[in-house]
Amino acid sequence: MLSRLSRAITLLTVLVSLSGCAALQPDFEMPIVSINSFRAVPSTGALPAFEIGLRVVNPNRQPLALQGIAYTISLEGRELITGVGQDLPVIDGYGEGTFTVTAAASLFEGLRLLNDLMNTPKDTLSYDVVTKLDIGPWRPAIRVRDRGELSLAPPPRS
Repeated sequence: MLSRLSRAITLLTVLVSLSGCAALQPDFEMPIVSINSFRAVPSTGALPAFEIGLRVVNPNRQPLALQGIAYTISLEGRELITGVGQDLPVIDGYGEGTFTVTAAASLFEGLRLLNDLMNTPKDTLSYDVVTKLDIGPWRPAIRVRDRGELSLAPPPRS
């Protein structure tokens, strides 16, 4: 009896593992996540709050049924803004979708960054946006990273 139960559990584990692997198609391309709006909103606590508009581009044939999202925005290596979201749209295959999420800022990291910039002025700031897209319990999360630099120099006069 115990042996039969053990085999059934093993078979079930193998089937679940294989179904997860089948979801990882060899031609799967990473979605593109970009910020298309960013604004401060009234905060209910001591931490500043922001509303962030995100755009997700799905370069794949199959739709992305987003269950949730978690993200971090860093400047100069300091994690300044973190947030999560749920109740997200399904992004059609070869389609795109936009939605808004709310995020909180780290007051102490912001003060540390401000201190760093006052002590060592810079013309550019490096940024890093890390996003985790949850597409369901039986499929691995998709992690997307965008890095770059923001110019602080005023635009040239014409």
